[in-house]
Amino acid sequence: MIETGYVHRLHAGAPGKPLLLMLHGTGGDENQFFDFGRGLLPEGTVLSPRGDVSEFGAARFFRRTGEGVYDMADLSRATEKMAAYVKAVAEECQASNILGLGFSNGANILANVLIEKGIFDAAVLMHPLIPFEPETRSGLAGRRVLITAGQRDPIAPVPLTEALSEHLKNRGAEVRMVWHPGGHNIAPLEIDAVRDFFGDYGS
Repeated sequence: MIETGYVHRLHAGAPGKPLLLMLHGTGGDENQFFDFGRGLLPEGTVLSPRGDVSEFGAARFFRRTGEGVYDMADLSRATEKMAAYVKAVAEECQASNILGLGFSNGANILANVLIEKGIFDAAVLMHPLIPFEPETRSGLAGRRVLITAGQRDPIAPVPLTEALSEHLKNRGAEVRMVWHPGGHNIAPLEIDAVRDFFGDYGS
């Protein structure tokens, strides 16, 4: 196994099956979504790293200076590290597709890797927050994205969620959005949407 640079859990699936990356929110760890990922793709490789940044003891994937205020230099560092990590594991397990799911802070690093590197075939962004206007880079045609969010989410406001969706669409990604009426919590309808979204990759 390659040196990944993250504390992680890994289920090695069958060669030629998808790689599914599962990314926790602030304060979570590699266990938060690992078993959920195993259930989504029983034959796939499931990889769940723990964020390598500590915010008063809470694990994150990049630094911030306040709620919704990102350390952009550290976001760039984290994006490069995560992209190299995912590509190396995908190559080693001979993955047919590269899939990702992230919640909150995990969704934010996943979104930025998708925006900067475009290496994911499909991504689920649960309550993402990209509080800046990304640069327009190469197209994202052929990528599928599911965004789930809360209509009263104080951490990921509706206008910024919609702006992220428009950015991805304008670069050619196929984007589906699912809203629930609450806040920064994960609602059952989001889980159902994730299962439906990844359904085609589980066979």
